[in-house]
Amino acid sequence: MRWSSLLLLAAAIGYGDVAKAADRQRQVLVLHSNRRDAAITIVTDRELPRLLDDGSGVDYYSEYLDRPRFSDPGYQTAFHDFLQHKYQDQRFDLVVAMQDNAIEFVKANRDTLFVDTPVVFFANHDPGSIANATGIVVQLRFQDSVDFAAALQPDVERVFVVSGAGAAEKAYEAEARSQFEQAHSKLAFTYLSGLTTRDLESRLKALPQKSIVLVLLVYQDGAGQNFHQLEYVERVTAAASAPTYSWVDTTIGHGVVGGSLVSLEKELDAIAALGRRVLHGDAAGAIPRSMPDVTGRQVDWRQLRRWHISEARLPTGTFVRFKEPDVWERFKVYIVGASIVLIGQSLLIGGLLIQRTRRRQAEERTRDLGGRLLLAQEDERERIARELHDDVSQQLALLTLELDLLRTAAPGDADNCANDAFDRAQTIASSIHGVLRRLHPTRLKMLGLVAALEGLCRELSKPEFVIDFAHSNVPSALPEEIGLCLFRVAQEAVQNAMKHSQAHHASVQLRGDGHQLILTVGDDGIGFEVSTAWGTGLGLVSMRERLELVDGVLHVHSEPGAGAWLTATVPFRAIATGTTRVAAEELTRNQPV
Repeated sequence: MRWSSLLLLAAAIGYGDVAKAADRQRQVLVLHSNRRDAAITIVTDRELPRLLDDGSGVDYYSEYLDRPRFSDPGYQTAFHDFLQHKYQDQRFDLVVAMQDNAIEFVKANRDTLFVDTPVVFFANHDPGSIANATGIVVQLRFQDSVDFAAALQPDVERVFVVSGAGAAEKAYEAEARSQFEQAHSKLAFTYLSGLTTRDLESRLKALPQKSIVLVLLVYQDGAGQNFHQLEYVERVTAAASAPTYSWVDTTIGHGVVGGSLVSLEKELDAIAALGRRVLHGDAAGAIPRSMPDVTGRQVDWRQLRRWHISEARLPTGTFVRFKEPDVWERFKVYIVGASIVLIGQSLLIGGLLIQRTRRRQAEERTRDLGGRLLLAQEDERERIARELHDDVSQQLALLTLELDLLRTAAPGDADNCANDAFDRAQTIASSIHGVLRRLHPTRLKMLGLVAALEGLCRELSKPEFVIDFAHSNVPSALPEEIGLCLFRVAQEAVQNAMKHSQAHHASVQLRGDGHQLILTVGDDGIGFEVSTAWGTGLGLVSMRERLELVDGVLHVHSEPGAGAWLTATVPFRAIATGTTRVAAEELTRNQPV
């Protein structure tokens, strides 16, 4: 029992140590090849701790090599001693070596400073063998930026390449020369390398036409003066009389037009991905090194405008930075809103104007129609008066004479005079009956529309003007207003044909098709121009308005020399709203199946 208790206690203590080890924050040291205020250093120290932390916490430490003094062995020894003293009690879980100087320092001091510590590196060239290490290699692709510049400025002929006097700058220049020679470019390259800043600015101010500038790397000029890289880029772009291009995205916003630029953000994402794997327990030496594509075409929109470079020449996929929004982008919400209000108001005003125009047209039409109705009324009165005077009145005068003769006639002649007077009275009655029938067709009310139309056609037919009548599927009972409307339309159409068409034959057809009644009146006369006929007479207007009262429609088809056809259509809904629905129901039942 005693030994069991001791074993349990030991196990608990051991488990606590393991748990404590698992819970402790990871220790990460980042060695930079640049000084603290370099752009790549600032961005790395700001973003990499966040990218490495997977939730368990990371203690992040940074140290900075002095690039201009790195070639001095004494400096490297002093930096080694500094790190050894500063971190003598520190055990790192990961060392990140950023760029060539840091990688070289780690390789040279691995056995004394970073024994068994896994390493993740970022390099521009393959650093060779490093124990327990992995990393990414991002190749410098200066030629891509030159190609990009040539796409934006097709007339460019010369490229001026700017680099400093330090060892790193010379290495970049050598890489650029190699790439440009291998590309067999037609452009002429001039290398402004290792010059004093004054000489360089003087050269840049007097560049020939059709030139561009490609800035590589300047930490130290020919006079031995050290500079911050981005501050020097600003001096170059300010002095250059031609557009300046670059190869890294940290230079955007410092006067360069752009280029095929290495993305520091993408680099850090790739480094952090490897670092998290190592911190999770993967052996660094077992993780393959990678060469991710971290470049992308970018431009500064302000520089495009400065150098009058057309945005239309940008290759597809180019990211435009610092673009000022145009009027549409700034105020599109207000523009759209104002446009909607303006369009709405315009439509409303347009509708009101159309309504006013139609009202005026209706008023003018009403006045015109009223005037023509008055004239038509006077014409009709004149016609009736003339008919009564020329026919009935004359007949009555003759009847008066015959009656007077009957009164004074001899007994043998009385019978003949009485017969003549009787015949005259019958003629007068017939004439008056004809006038009354034309004024109001009693046959329509008593016998129906079909009988009324048949009688109309028979009465108006003459040897020189024959009128045929046909009907089919017409209900026996129709609302009075429907029958009267169609009768008047047929009457007006036939009389117009008799007066104006010079026709010899006309036809009147009335039929139902299950949905509507259709009246068709046609002739073989001289025809007329329909578009001009509406405003020249009252007949068509009166027919159309009669039909509109019963929801009917009038169609007129005619051409000069080709006769005329008039079609009046009354829907069943109009028929059904009359005094009876029997007609509509009967017509529907009578339709053939």
